[in-house]
Amino acid sequence: MEGLRVWRLTSSIARPLSLRQPLGLGYPSSDLVLFSWNGGVATATNTRNSRSFTFTSTSTSNLEVVCAIRLKKVEPLWSKGSQPYAYKWDRSYRLGSSSSDIVPCCSDGGAAATNTKLHSRNRGSSTSTSTSTSDREAVRAIRLKKVEQLRSKGLEPYAYKWDRSHSARELQEIYKNLNNGEELDSESHHVSVAGRIVARRAFGKLAFLTLRDHSGTIQLYCEKERLLNDQFEQLKTLVDIGDILGASGSIKRTEKGELSVKVDSFAILTKSLLPLPDKYHGLTDIDKRYRQRYVDMIANPEVADLFRKRAKIVTEIRKMVESQGFVEVETPVLQGAAGGAEARPFMTYHNSLGRNLYLRIATELHLKRMLVGGFEKVYEIGRIFRNEGISTRHNPEFTTIEMYEAYSDYQSMMDMAEEIVTRCALAVHGELTIDYQGVEIHLERPWRRETMHNLVKEATGIDFTEFENDLKVAKDVVMKALGVGLDSKDKFSIEACPSLGHLLNEVFEIFVEPKLLQPTFVLDYPMEISPLAKPHRRHAGLTERFELFICGRELANAFSELTDPLDQRARLEEQVRQHNKKRAEAVSVTDSMEEKDHKNEDSMYEVTLDDDFLTALEYGMPPASGMGLGIDRLVMLLTNSASIRDVIAFPVLKIQS
Repeated sequence: MEGLRVWRLTSSIARPLSLRQPLGLGYPSSDLVLFSWNGGVATATNTRNSRSFTFTSTSTSNLEVVCAIRLKKVEPLWSKGSQPYAYKWDRSYRLGSSSSDIVPCCSDGGAAATNTKLHSRNRGSSTSTSTSTSDREAVRAIRLKKVEQLRSKGLEPYAYKWDRSHSARELQEIYKNLNNGEELDSESHHVSVAGRIVARRAFGKLAFLTLRDHSGTIQLYCEKERLLNDQFEQLKTLVDIGDILGASGSIKRTEKGELSVKVDSFAILTKSLLPLPDKYHGLTDIDKRYRQRYVDMIANPEVADLFRKRAKIVTEIRKMVESQGFVEVETPVLQGAAGGAEARPFMTYHNSLGRNLYLRIATELHLKRMLVGGFEKVYEIGRIFRNEGISTRHNPEFTTIEMYEAYSDYQSMMDMAEEIVTRCALAVHGELTIDYQGVEIHLERPWRRETMHNLVKEATGIDFTEFENDLKVAKDVVMKALGVGLDSKDKFSIEACPSLGHLLNEVFEIFVEPKLLQPTFVLDYPMEISPLAKPHRRHAGLTERFELFICGRELANAFSELTDPLDQRARLEEQVRQHNKKRAEAVSVTDSMEEKDHKNEDSMYEVTLDDDFLTALEYGMPPASGMGLGIDRLVMLLTNSASIRDVIAFPVLKIQS
């Protein structure tokens, strides 16, 4: 029903032979002509003899005929004082989600309730009146009536199964060489398809439906004479956009070149009760897209394609690491102590055990236990949970791969990170130059490798090696050189740094990290912020740790793993002490509400020591390297997604008021 026009051709309208002959126009003042427009194609139908003629956008003469006809209609309107280009119209009814629904208009633009008399007259259906003021509920009521009608005819609107012979993509591939207008009606070309109806057009005794399945779309070509019993009437009155249909028939390519299943029979497999989003605008409300991802995928097929790419990326990662001899293991989600990172955990309570448990904030400590137990290459792809803020880069639950390899150091993990990202890029794009939000990213190896100290010096001119351990002097230099233009939150973060290592990292995060657009390994982090990494073998106060940055975002984090149980215990205990100190300060702060809020965010949770992990280390863990890589951020990069919510099927959201 896209752009429907109906008028009677009279003798005052010029009708060249190119229009008269195809339409079979005989009596100049009595032929009623119906024009429909779809995707730039105009179809004219003479209702007296059902002849149709198509005007394509490539035919100038045909378009001129259409324009001439319309101009002839404009002239008498002007002469009678009518306005053919109105300012407004108070619409009380409009077409609903299918071509046969006529529904009242509503200010919110959604599908609305039906007018009983119009609905009954146009469809011959029930005359009960919908009193609901909700568009959505009214359309639902209409479709529930259709469910009743189907069942009254002995048809089950929620089928158990359907024997499908081909997907839409398979048919498109098999019959790609079929010529326009050609039909294959033999038994060997009889096919059966199933999917959701996403568009429909009906012209007298002919109807076209667009069916979409997981692989793509195929047209259903439905002729009244070809369908048995009253199936064509059922198609027109009981099938809505959104319904899931099964259809069987032969193969035909229309004169316009559209591959179609010429339907012999069909069945409603699932009756949709709620209307799909507007065909032209789709589902554009971002919040609703995330809340109703299932509707988002129906309305925006590219969203479903994104999640197929995500699955391909995860598969490629598994193939890559397993080709290197890594074994996939599973570690607990519920843990007695949330360790392996510094983050606020989610806490729950186990009734039978009578104890608090935490959702894991990392898989690291249990994977290291596997190394102690004799595994030499292990990995886990799993969900991680952190009770922290939400942003375009952070979601309370996210997916990582963590891997650990005995007898290697962090240099090995740099090679592993390069291999994983480049193989995934090739799997998705087929090349190593990709676009991310307008920035051209080059993934060709090798990637830049530079120390945190050198990157900070390069960006700010400050050499942190000159400060030795004088934290106060370092803060003064940083604030004098960089303080102008900093917001209050960043200034507070700098002033609150408890050590030189923390200060170095803070300056890096503010001034360097956003500029690391091309793949860069940032090496040798301060020991104060790396409690699980081995001390650097050449530089005191640093660790053998790197983070991988692409497009200003951390993608991976890796260490030469700390295996000394006494050193590890001392560092974790110091981490607990420092956290408890900040926590106590947060409770007592009253002077600045801004500072109080900030400290509460960072510190108001309990940190516990994982004694069992420390016991495991005392049994002996081989020298090893380990890496955690964020799969969500990798998918964002390779699918050009601006927000992490775009690549998580069902992200956590605020409760809808």
